[in-house]
Amino acid sequence: MKRQKTRHRRIHAEGKRTVLGLVLLLFVINVPMYLYEPHWLFAITLILTALLLVFVTYFFRNPMREVEISDPNFLLAPADGRVVVIEPVMEDEVFHEKRLQVSIFMSPLNVHANWYPVEGNIIRSEHQKGRHLQAWLPKSSTENERSLVIIETPQKIQVAVRQIAGAMARRIVTYAKVGKEAHRNEHLGFIKLGSRVDMYLPLDTEIFVTVGEAVRGNETIVGRLPE
Repeated sequence: MKRQKTRHRRIHAEGKRTVLGLVLLLFVINVPMYLYEPHWLFAITLILTALLLVFVTYFFRNPMREVEISDPNFLLAPADGRVVVIEPVMEDEVFHEKRLQVSIFMSPLNVHANWYPVEGNIIRSEHQKGRHLQAWLPKSSTENERSLVIIETPQKIQVAVRQIAGAMARRIVTYAKVGKEAHRNEHLGFIKLGSRVDMYLPLDTEIFVTVGEAVRGNETIVGRLPE
């Protein structure tokens, strides 16, 4: 069903400037501390700033995940995190009908790159300003800052993916452009700090995960679209 290829970790493109800027800042902080302050104070500063650099580098990690799927109707998790919602909802913004919502919450420790869950044509991509409520709250799906991407599969099934900013996240990056194709193993976008990704699926989609389950983006098969 699925074959996973070798993965290599690297810094995501969205984080390279941040990491480089932080390295320069820490250099500016630590050199004067070394030259003019007591050694014990320099040692504490060096340890704290090194830990900060390690965390930021870890946050922007970019694991290279490549899979091969035999069934085009399989849905891959669009993000790392934990499933917090699986329920039918009335989707009034896009489809104006009942849809099955599957939501994945990302903590600050999760990989924050987002992948396309299915292949197809991108027929809608837009960013909407909003609030910054806690991402696990139900109303964050419609009130928080968010980006919406709709993919139409070769079987003419439309899948909506919504990237949602949380209380800490202040920037959503979306690579999806209308008229282009969505491919497996490609990034849909990136969200900085804790956040959430929602999918809106046909009601008869078969779901393979449960609420509370941890999933990995572009690896975990979360469900299967109807024929």
